[in-house]
Amino acid sequence: MRLVAVTTKRILVVDNEQYIQEVAKICLETMASWEVITASSANEGINQAEVWQPDAILLDVMMPDMDGIAAFEKLQTNPLTKAIPVILLTAKIQASDRRRYAQMGIKTAIAKPFNPLELANQVATALGWNLNT
Repeated sequence: MRLVAVTTKRILVVDNEQYIQEVAKICLETMASWEVITASSANEGINQAEVWQPDAILLDVMMPDMDGIAAFEKLQTNPLTKAIPVILLTAKIQASDRRRYAQMGIKTAIAKPFNPLELANQVATALGWNLNT
């Protein structure tokens, strides 16, 4: 019998709302079998990203202390986290925002509230991942 190594994607969800963290974690673990790590603030998220080296980060835009855009900029200046793709979670999103985010190097933005059953697929599509891997 030959064993095939299965590499599970690791996703970091950074959102100050506990409910959003829990829903995203359950959805991504259930729908995609990804490992999900959560953080409740931008600073915690940046630290988690350095330690865990996730395959992607879902980052809330509106957070106290430091917003998602400032957190993204800090991630980009850190050699340990610069290459990690970031997807924004935001309650307000307009075409002009999408263009600005794309110019900054953000993969995409997902509107909140998101459809829990579609979240894993939205992440996989944005990053060019196959959901079955």
